[in-house]
Amino acid sequence: MSVVYALIPVAIIFVIIAIAVFFWAVRSDQFEDIERQGLNILMDDDKPKDADNKAPSDQANKEQESDNDAKR
Repeated sequence: MSVVYALIPVAIIFVIIAIAVFFWAVRSDQFEDIERQGLNILMDDDKPKDADNKAPSDQANKEQESDNDAKR
């Protein structure tokens, strides 16, 4: 029974912390646009890009140019 006397204040502290985090999230606009991120996974990119954020055809052209330069 003495454990309950210790757990009740701990639970109240957790509730106060959770409420404070919730109000901080609301004030910092965390819930402003909740639908866009959920729909991003459904939308395909028009052009796939590699790690350099360039179109793959641009990368292939640069590789061919560097090969041609090496052959000269």
